[in-house]
Amino acid sequence: MLLFSFAIHAQGRLYQSIGNVQSTEKLKDGVLLKTSMGQYRIKVYSPSVVRITATKEAKFDDFSYAVTVNSVEQGFKITENAGSLTLSTDSIRVEVALAPVRIKLFDKTNRLINEDEPAFGTGWMGEQSVTHKKLQKDERFIGLGEKTGPLNRRGEGYTNWNTDFFAYPSGADPIYQTLPFYIGVHSGVNYGVFMDNSHKSHFNFGASNDRFASYTAEAGDMDYYLIWHSKVADIINSYSILTGKMPMPPLWGLGLQQCRYSYYPDKEVIRIAETFREKGIPADAMVLDIHHMEKYKVFTWDKERFSNPKAMNDQLKKLGFNTVVIIDPGVKVEKGYVAYDEGVKDNLFLKYPDKTDYSGQVWPGWCHFPDFTNPKTRNWWGKSFKSYTDAGVEGFWNDMNEPATWGQRFPDLVEFDFEGKKGSHRQGHNIYGLKMVESTYLGAKQLLGRRPFILTRAGYSGIQRYAAVWTGDNVASDDHMMAGVRLLNSMGLTGVPYTGMDVGGFTGGASKELFGRWVTIGAFSPFFRIHSAINTKESDPWSYGEEIEAISKNYISLRYRLLPYLYSTFYDAHKNGMPVNRSLAINYTHDANVYDGRFQNQFLFGPGLLVCPEVSTKTITKVYLPDDNGWYDLLDDKYYASKGEYFVDCPIEKLPVFVRGGSIVPAQTLVESTQQQPKDTLFLHVYKGKTGSGFVYYEDDGSSYNYEKDGYYRRTITYDAAKKSIVLSKVEGSYASKFKNLKLVLHGFGNEVNQLTAAGKNVNTQSGNHSWVEPLPHFDPVGSGKPAPVGAVKKLHVGLSNDRMEFTWK
Repeated sequence: MLLFSFAIHAQGRLYQSIGNVQSTEKLKDGVLLKTSMGQYRIKVYSPSVVRITATKEAKFDDFSYAVTVNSVEQGFKITENAGSLTLSTDSIRVEVALAPVRIKLFDKTNRLINEDEPAFGTGWMGEQSVTHKKLQKDERFIGLGEKTGPLNRRGEGYTNWNTDFFAYPSGADPIYQTLPFYIGVHSGVNYGVFMDNSHKSHFNFGASNDRFASYTAEAGDMDYYLIWHSKVADIINSYSILTGKMPMPPLWGLGLQQCRYSYYPDKEVIRIAETFREKGIPADAMVLDIHHMEKYKVFTWDKERFSNPKAMNDQLKKLGFNTVVIIDPGVKVEKGYVAYDEGVKDNLFLKYPDKTDYSGQVWPGWCHFPDFTNPKTRNWWGKSFKSYTDAGVEGFWNDMNEPATWGQRFPDLVEFDFEGKKGSHRQGHNIYGLKMVESTYLGAKQLLGRRPFILTRAGYSGIQRYAAVWTGDNVASDDHMMAGVRLLNSMGLTGVPYTGMDVGGFTGGASKELFGRWVTIGAFSPFFRIHSAINTKESDPWSYGEEIEAISKNYISLRYRLLPYLYSTFYDAHKNGMPVNRSLAINYTHDANVYDGRFQNQFLFGPGLLVCPEVSTKTITKVYLPDDNGWYDLLDDKYYASKGEYFVDCPIEKLPVFVRGGSIVPAQTLVESTQQQPKDTLFLHVYKGKTGSGFVYYEDDGSSYNYEKDGYYRRTITYDAAKKSIVLSKVEGSYASKFKNLKLVLHGFGNEVNQLTAAGKNVNTQSGNHSWVEPLPHFDPVGSGKPAPVGAVKKLHVGLSNDRMEFTWK
């Protein structure tokens, strides 16, 4: 093939390739190539991660709000040959053709991982910078964050421009988040690409062409990271090292949050909370939408609807509820309003080039917008939460932060500070939500002295450092419910573990069947919130009749019993970047069935639970069990010995959920909120498998930052099928567990385990039954929730020691 550089049209309308290398320079952390059209640089960030940057400017723009680590200065070598240059680490090899510049990425066994499209590579179309990658045979693309559409994005194209999109169609693009990181899969290999440019950008995965995938930024440098690992989980971890890991959330943030646009006045908020307690339905937060504010002004309370917010919040606390309030960035233009006066006085708002404050219309009317790229603004914003924290609020829901304005045409000439470097709205738009949320998180953390709960609608890569994310103003439909599942799974693939959607649908009004199904799915999501819009049916768990109330209570209660498993899974997210909702593409990357439209919505909830979402209109569905280690129906222990496709029942009261053989699932007794202590027994469910597994069990106080030192309780639990043993390692950390006793619950072992050896002594087990949910006799035509047959489950009670504990059987 003839390789050449394209000439650029005088008007900048034709493609301009980066050209041929004229000189090379070895750097402490990589190599610099000067070309006929610009500069091209490769930097090493780890043995598996390199950064590729191309610019037409005299200097590279290395500023980033997303990346939190620096390149490294050792562990690689550069070699040059006629016509090429090679950068090698212990894990990868980057080969660079010099005339013109084109790169190929290989692993250490010389397998081709990724390569530039030979004719086009990296270049420019006027201001646009673009990289073209050759499409590999049968290559799949996953991730890219909050993007609708199929799991496999091959043949699709997407735009990154954070957009306020009320009642967006289930295939809409763009919506609220920009997470420009994807994973390519082909020929038994996988790799990651993160393009760090906050201007509007476009990703094309072979849409309207069969030649290349491309990523384009409308201005600025082409700046992307190539990541290679043999496992997708490690790719996600490396991306999370670049952009930051999530902190441990407050424990109460894992409970159910109940929201309505809007609950008011304060007596109504208390009435809803009391109804939860009267009905014995667990919940942890009441969420207040914009009607809690005085004329929609941020940092205020409506004095008639909420005359004494501290007294209300104190009463909610006694009922076991925390309070979450919505905050919007628009500050009403109104003299005498404290936030406005302070912002004007201290020059904290976004400005036009003539230095006047920009005004746009949102809920309060004409508003100014804080410039969160200015450190002074971030500090002021954070301190402004004192009026909320003094009133007992510990959760903050960041909305309208795309930024949204009526008319949806925020002027591009508006200027952002960018830490004194200055930039326009074109560069600042997509990072506005990220910097607002950072300001909120750091301010609330400082004021509370403990972990706040932070939620956001908009964001950019790195948003996981500060907040949970929800999928915005969704619609009450089966299509939207299933699209929401894919959104959560995709964000998990993109380094954002703490995600959820408005259960029941925000707008449109759910049927009782849809609401019931959505609650069962929502119970298996990282962030769990029920929310409905004004002028739609109120969506409380009891709003749809006795049957749906019973189903909702069952699945909400199941989530609370699983909190030890879920909290430990969040610890994995905190340490390793692993999502809570795990697309099957993580563990079964090269299995074509996981990309099949029939099964693409399935996900692992943590390491061991396989959730198979289905629409509310079906009572029988086909599921795919993706390996041969054996699978157990969570509710009745029905056993499936091998991988394959199976028809299963899925009435509204039974969501298909399976436990992978070999899994370890810690659980607790039911509580009504996380403020209530469970009983002192930790239930350790172990499911027999052909191979075993390990599980890192984790506790801390659920509130403070002591876990950043040694204020935690951590131990590895191992089930070894071959050795017929279950081992709890010695406890690490100084935190004392809330549990004093251990109850082993052994599933699928039958008569194999009638007697265990524990601490050198023989201990008899007891046959019994177990059910994760309460039977629903009046609404249970297929018998979901029935306990497993007597004898299928073995149980053992022992004291829980901090020392190593081992259980064996013959």
